[in-house]
Amino acid sequence: MKTLLDERIPETVGGKEKLFLSELNHPKIKTIRSFGLWMALEFESLEICKKVVDNCIQKGVLTDWFLFAANCLRISPPLVIPENQIKKACKILTDVCSVL
Repeated sequence: MKTLLDERIPETVGGKEKLFLSELNHPKIKTIRSFGLWMALEFESLEICKKVVDNCIQKGVLTDWFLFAANCLRISPPLVIPENQIKKACKILTDVCSVL
């Protein structure tokens, strides 16, 4: 906790959340719900979500869906994720959506 506060990491979360939200634009993503860096991307169906999850994992982005909302992809990165990794993950995710 001391490291988190000393490094002022909580202060960076809002900007990182906004970056995710600005980068995750794709017609297949119906809605995005977020609370800081906890995010849920809603798709039309479990089948689409499962394909996105599987393809993202193959391309190096670890994610999963929610048991209580199987049509929603989960994003939950560490608070210290750098902006370049956010942009890379979002690009992979939107590229995967484009080929489905």
